[in-house]
Amino acid sequence: MTALDTIRETMARYLNENGVAAITAWPEENRARPQGAVAAVSLRACEGENAGFQNYLGERYNQESGRWEELYGRRVTLTFGLDLYAGTGGTEGEKQVRAAFDRMAEALHRGGPDGLKIKSLSCGETDYDRTADRYRCPAEAVCEAFLYAVADEGGTFLEFEVKGAAQF
Repeated sequence: MTALDTIRETMARYLNENGVAAITAWPEENRARPQGAVAAVSLRACEGENAGFQNYLGERYNQESGRWEELYGRRVTLTFGLDLYAGTGGTEGEKQVRAAFDRMAEALHRGGPDGLKIKSLSCGETDYDRTADRYRCPAEAVCEAFLYAVADEGGTFLEFEVKGAAQF
Protein backbone atom coordinates (compact mmCIF):
# COMPACT_ATOMS: atom_id res chain seq x y z
CA MET A 1 0.00 0.00 0.00
CA THR A 2 1.41 3.41 -0.97
CA ALA A 3 1.45 6.48 1.26
CA LEU A 4 -1.41 7.97 -0.75
CA ASP A 5 -3.47 4.78 -0.35
CA THR A 6 -2.88 5.06 3.38
CA ILE A 7 -4.11 8.66 3.38
CA ARG A 8 -7.37 7.68 1.63
CA GLU A 9 -7.87 4.75 4.03
CA THR A 10 -7.21 7.05 7.01
CA MET A 11 -9.90 9.51 5.90
CA ALA A 12 -12.42 6.71 5.22
CA ARG A 13 -11.72 5.12 8.62
CA TYR A 14 -12.12 8.49 10.39
CA LEU A 15 -15.48 9.13 8.72
CA ASN A 16 -16.73 5.61 9.56
CA GLU A 17 -15.68 6.05 13.19
CA ASN A 18 -17.66 9.32 13.29
CA GLY A 19 -21.00 8.10 11.93
CA VAL A 20 -20.51 8.62 8.18
CA ALA A 21 -20.45 5.44 6.08
CA ALA A 22 -17.38 5.73 3.84
CA ILE A 23 -15.43 3.62 1.37
CA THR A 24 -12.33 4.38 -0.64
CA ALA A 25 -13.12 5.09 -4.26
CA TRP A 26 -10.05 3.10 -5.44
CA PRO A 27 -9.09 0.40 -5.88
CA GLU A 28 -12.43 -0.58 -7.38
CA GLU A 29 -13.62 -3.95 -6.16
CA ASN A 30 -16.86 -5.86 -5.99
CA ARG A 31 -18.72 -4.69 -2.92
CA ALA A 32 -22.26 -4.76 -1.69
CA ARG A 33 -24.41 -1.74 -2.46
CA PRO A 34 -24.72 0.04 0.89
CA GLN A 35 -28.06 1.01 2.38
CA GLY A 36 -28.35 4.72 3.03
CA ALA A 37 -25.74 7.32 2.17
CA VAL A 38 -22.06 6.54 1.65
CA ALA A 39 -19.06 8.79 1.04
CA ALA A 40 -16.65 7.71 -1.72
CA VAL A 41 -13.21 8.91 -0.56
CA SER A 42 -10.71 9.75 -3.30
CA LEU A 43 -7.64 11.97 -3.51
CA ARG A 44 -8.22 14.61 -6.18
CA ALA A 45 -5.02 16.59 -5.72
CA CYS A 46 -1.76 16.50 -3.80
CA GLU A 47 0.35 19.64 -4.00
CA GLY A 48 3.70 19.79 -2.24
CA GLU A 49 6.13 22.48 -1.24
CA ASN A 50 9.51 22.39 0.44
CA ALA A 51 9.44 22.19 4.21
CA GLY A 52 13.19 22.42 4.79
CA PHE A 53 16.53 22.70 3.00
CA GLN A 54 16.50 20.04 0.25
CA ASN A 55 13.44 18.60 2.04
CA TYR A 56 15.63 17.77 5.07
CA LEU A 57 13.62 18.15 8.28
CA GLY A 58 16.17 16.99 10.85
CA GLU A 59 16.97 13.88 12.85
CA ARG A 60 15.27 11.83 15.54
CA TYR A 61 16.54 9.08 17.79
CA ASN A 62 14.77 5.72 17.37
CA GLN A 63 14.56 4.08 20.81
CA GLU A 64 13.79 0.65 19.34
CA SER A 65 16.77 0.46 16.98
CA GLY A 66 19.12 2.59 19.09
CA ARG A 67 20.02 4.62 15.99
CA TRP A 68 19.53 8.11 14.64
CA GLU A 69 17.18 8.50 11.68
CA GLU A 70 17.00 11.40 9.25
CA LEU A 71 13.63 12.90 8.28
CA TYR A 72 12.90 14.20 4.78
CA GLY A 73 9.58 15.60 3.73
CA ARG A 74 7.31 18.12 2.17
CA ARG A 75 4.38 20.17 3.31
CA VAL A 76 1.40 18.98 1.25
CA THR A 77 -2.06 20.29 0.51
CA LEU A 78 -4.42 17.39 -0.11
CA THR A 79 -7.80 17.73 -1.80
CA PHE A 80 -10.06 14.82 -0.92
CA GLY A 81 -13.09 13.93 -2.97
CA LEU A 82 -15.82 12.97 -0.48
CA ASP A 83 -18.67 12.45 -2.92
CA LEU A 84 -21.87 11.26 -1.28
CA TYR A 85 -24.17 8.67 -2.86
CA ALA A 86 -27.56 7.47 -1.61
CA GLY A 87 -30.95 5.95 -2.44
CA THR A 88 -32.75 5.45 -5.70
CA GLY A 89 -35.94 7.15 -6.80
CA GLY A 90 -38.09 9.59 -4.84
CA THR A 91 -36.65 12.25 -2.59
CA GLU A 92 -35.43 9.91 0.16
CA GLY A 93 -31.97 9.61 -1.43
CA GLU A 94 -31.54 13.37 -1.51
CA LYS A 95 -32.50 13.62 2.18
CA GLN A 96 -29.99 10.87 3.03
CA VAL A 97 -27.23 12.71 1.16
CA ARG A 98 -27.92 16.00 2.98
CA ALA A 99 -28.04 14.29 6.38
CA ALA A 100 -24.74 12.51 5.61
CA PHE A 101 -23.10 15.81 4.61
CA ASP A 102 -24.21 17.38 7.88
CA ARG A 103 -22.66 14.48 9.85
CA MET A 104 -19.48 14.73 7.76
CA ALA A 105 -19.19 18.48 8.34
CA GLU A 106 -19.64 17.96 12.08
CA ALA A 107 -17.01 15.19 12.18
CA LEU A 108 -14.44 17.21 10.20
CA HIS A 109 -15.19 20.33 12.24
CA ARG A 110 -14.01 18.39 15.31
CA GLY A 111 -10.56 18.15 13.76
CA GLY A 112 -10.37 15.38 11.21
CA PRO A 113 -8.00 12.42 11.07
CA ASP A 114 -4.69 12.55 12.95
CA GLY A 115 -2.05 14.35 10.93
CA LEU A 116 -4.51 16.19 8.68
CA LYS A 117 -5.49 19.79 9.33
CA ILE A 118 -8.83 20.58 7.68
CA LYS A 119 -8.67 23.90 5.81
CA SER A 120 -12.04 23.83 4.00
CA LEU A 121 -15.04 21.66 3.24
CA SER A 122 -17.47 22.23 0.39
CA CYS A 123 -20.26 20.47 -1.45
CA GLY A 124 -22.12 21.00 -4.70
CA GLU A 125 -25.70 20.44 -5.71
CA THR A 126 -27.30 17.03 -5.26
CA ASP A 127 -28.44 15.44 -8.49
CA TYR A 128 -29.45 12.02 -9.76
CA ASP A 129 -26.56 10.05 -11.29
CA ARG A 130 -28.12 7.72 -13.89
CA THR A 131 -24.91 5.72 -14.31
CA ALA A 132 -24.71 4.89 -10.59
CA ASP A 133 -28.53 4.81 -10.25
CA ARG A 134 -28.19 6.86 -7.06
CA TYR A 135 -28.34 10.44 -5.88
CA ARG A 136 -24.91 12.09 -5.86
CA CYS A 137 -23.55 15.16 -4.12
CA PRO A 138 -19.98 16.12 -4.99
CA ALA A 139 -18.06 17.17 -1.90
CA GLU A 140 -14.43 17.85 -1.11
CA ALA A 141 -12.19 18.70 1.81
CA VAL A 142 -8.86 20.51 1.56
CA CYS A 143 -6.32 19.50 4.20
CA GLU A 144 -2.72 20.34 5.09
CA ALA A 145 -0.16 17.85 6.34
CA PHE A 146 3.46 16.79 6.10
CA LEU A 147 4.35 13.79 3.98
CA TYR A 148 7.70 12.61 5.23
CA ALA A 149 10.12 9.73 4.91
CA VAL A 150 12.48 8.26 7.47
CA ALA A 151 16.00 7.33 6.35
CA ASP A 152 18.61 5.35 8.27
CA GLU A 153 22.19 6.54 8.72
CA GLY A 154 23.13 5.13 5.32
CA GLY A 155 20.43 7.14 3.54
CA THR A 156 18.04 4.25 2.85
CA PHE A 157 14.39 5.27 3.18
CA LEU A 158 12.63 3.11 5.76
CA GLU A 159 9.02 4.35 5.77
CA PHE A 160 6.66 7.09 4.63
CA GLU A 161 4.15 8.75 6.96
CA VAL A 162 1.72 11.64 7.11
CA LYS A 163 2.04 14.00 10.05
CA GLY A 164 0.36 17.22 11.09
CA ALA A 165 2.25 20.51 11.15
CA ALA A 166 3.51 20.23 14.74
CA GLN A 167 3.84 16.48 15.20
CA PHE A 168 7.55 15.89 14.54
